[in-house]
Amino acid sequence: MQLRTRQWGVAGAAPIVCVHGLTQHGGIFTDLGESLAADGQRVISVDLRGHGESGHEPPWNTDTHVDDLIETASALGIERATWIGHSFGARMIAALAARAPERVERLVLLDPGFDVPPKYALESAEVERLDWSFATVESAVNALMSAGTTASSPKEAVTAYARDDLRQGADGRLRFSFSPAAAVVAWSEMTLPSPAIAQLPTLLVRPVVSYTNGREADSRYRSALGSLLTMAAVPNGHNVLWESPQETEGAIRAFLEKTAAPR
Repeated sequence: MQLRTRQWGVAGAAPIVCVHGLTQHGGIFTDLGESLAADGQRVISVDLRGHGESGHEPPWNTDTHVDDLIETASALGIERATWIGHSFGARMIAALAARAPERVERLVLLDPGFDVPPKYALESAEVERLDWSFATVESAVNALMSAGTTASSPKEAVTAYARDDLRQGADGRLRFSFSPAAAVVAWSEMTLPSPAIAQLPTLLVRPVVSYTNGREADSRYRSALGSLLTMAAVPNGHNVLWESPQETEGAIRAFLEKTAAPR
């Protein structure tokens, strides 16, 4: 499947492809994309299958998501790129790098969805499969702000995202654009063993608070990558693009500069 994309910057520049987390869409990268584009970068974000404006049909497993990412990159003429992923999206780009390392210049993993405790995944999947519908944008924002992984996010950012993502159904109620069925499968996928670690320059960004078992994954990455690994800590919680945008962008910029190919 060719995924719906957003693009910023100069078409001829080396590409950076961004992959969002579970239940979100590529618009979450708008601020980062615009900022990097202002410096001459080419940035593309995708809506994963089952999310946003991309097709919602199954299957929704990791192999299919990776197939979609490769197909979409190829359709855009991108053979090799820097890949940035958040949460479930970070897991997908790690899987892509493990399968097709020749397509990856370097990886940025923003609190990746590795080693998610099965109990947490089950509880989250049970929530995702409910029919979350709202009478107003404000009520949808309040629901998001009450979630444990979004509680520290600026309300202005959450409101802007909700206005962009909510769709009105035939019953007049507002719902977010993701497929609940796809979200349930994604929670299951995140309890499986993590993808093999590709021998590529990698930035691993961790917030202070996360639902993943970061210590074990961090230890595996340190052991596997050595000097190829860059670690960065940011404040607040899991939604780093909302909760610590300046620190996250700063870590990404420093990593891109550090690993830039010589001219």
